[in-house]
Amino acid sequence: MWNNENAALAAAHSIDPGLWWDEFGALIDRIAPRFTRYEPARRAGTLVLGLLSGLDRKNCWTIAEHRGDATPDGLQHLLSRAKWEADEVRDDLRSYVVEAFGDPAGILVLDETGDLKRAPPRSGSNGSTPAPPAGSRTRRSRCT
Repeated sequence: MWNNENAALAAAHSIDPGLWWDEFGALIDRIAPRFTRYEPARRAGTLVLGLLSGLDRKNCWTIAEHRGDATPDGLQHLLSRAKWEADEVRDDLRSYVVEAFGDPAGILVLDETGDLKRAPPRSGSNGSTPAPPAGSRTRRSRCT
């Protein structure tokens, strides 16, 4: 049966690793001037590699561990406090995609959907209800 997982696997076997790393390096070089310091630019590359990895769950903790970091502090700093020009990075990435795939009318879609989690128990609740009340599921950022 052909599905997205099989398509990704087939694509992974048809890409020259050396060329892939060259292109990835060129992309990071393109966005690096949008960061005020070297460290956040390096972390952005780490984050992208983590998002492209085969990790089952992709959040700051799992990506940091996958990359050999003891904590997700660097990635969390990138996403919450580091100074960088997000709009310009977006524009640079769009330009790269247009150049690589050749369709100026194409659209880059970013999925910012977070993981679902249960709402905390309400005051006076013993927490033993089998299902949360309607509408009590909340979104949580993946990089927490």
